Amino acid sequence: MTLFSLLLVLGWERIFKMGEHWQLDHYLAALFRGRQRFSLLRTLLMTVVAMAIIVVCLLGLKGLFFGVPQLLFWIAVGLLCIGAGSVRLHYHAYLKAASRNDTRAHNAMAEELTLIHGIPNDCDEREYLRELQNALLWINFRYYLAPLFWFVVGGPWGPVLLVGYAFLRAWQSWLARHHSPLERSQSGVDAILHVVDWLPVRLAGVAYALLGHGERALPAWFASLTDRHTSQYQVLTRLAQFSLSRDPHNDKVETPRVAVSLAKKVSLVVVVVVALLTIYGTLV
Repeated sequence: MTLFSLLLVLGWERIFKMGEHWQLDHYLAALFRGRQRFSLLRTLLMTVVAMAIIVVCLLGLKGLFFGVPQLLFWIAVGLLCIGAGSVRLHYHAYLKAASRNDTRAHNAMAEELTLIHGIPNDCDEREYLRELQNALLWINFRYYLAPLFWFVVGGPWGPVLLVGYAFLRAWQSWLARHHSPLERSQSGVDAILHVVDWLPVRLAGVAYALLGHGERALPAWFASLTDRHTSQYQVLTRLAQFSLSRDPHNDKVETPRVAVSLAKKVSLVVVVVVALLTIYGTLV
C-alpha cells in the first residue's frame, strides 16, 4: 500500500498541486492563530494529538469495504503532507521576476523562499545566490524527502508519522512568519526537528554525495555521522554544494534552477530506491 499510495500522491502533486488548498499547513493556520504561549511541552502535546487523530482514523477504517476507504485516506494524507504547492508558486514568481530584472519583486520572493533560515544582510551576489540555492534544497528536503522517509519507514502507521512531521514543519513555518525568534525558540520546535531530521538528512546526504563530487562529499558525510551539534540545514546544504560547485553562482535565474534540478534528481533516486526495496519485500 505504501508504494502505491506514494506513486499516486507524487503523480497528483506534480500535475495538480499548485497553491495551498491541498496543503496541511493551510488548514492548521486557524489552529495556530490562537496560540499565545509557547513551550516545548505545548508543541509536543499538539503534535501527539494530531498523530492520535490519525491513529483513530486508521483504526476506524481498518477492514472496511476491502480496504478501499483506508487506501483513500492514505492518499489524502499524503497529498496534504507531501509537496510544496504554495512554495512552488513563490519559486516560479521569483524566476519570472528575476528574468525581467524586477529586483524588488524577486527579492520579495527570495525572502519567502528563505523564510526559515534567512539570508545574511552583508553577503555579496554570489553568496546571496548560494544561500538561495541552499534554501531551495532545504525546501525540497522539508516537503519531499523527509516526508517520504517518515511515510515509508512508518509501514502501516506511515500516515501517523507523516502527519506528525508535517505538523511540526507547519508550526515552525508559522512561528517564523508570525512570531519573534525568541517565541520560536521557546516553542522548542527547532530542537525537536533537529532530532527528527538527523537520520533523513544523512540518508539524503548520501544521494547528494554520490551525485556530486564523491571524493570530497563522502568524507564530509562520514564526518557528519558523529556530528550532533551542527544544524541539519548546514549538514545537508554543505553536502549538496559539493554537487553544485562546478556550476557558476552568478546568474539570478540559472543558479536556483540548477539547485532545483539537483533536488529533483535526488527525489527521483529516493523514489526508485523505495520502489526497489518494496519489490524485493524489504518494505511493506
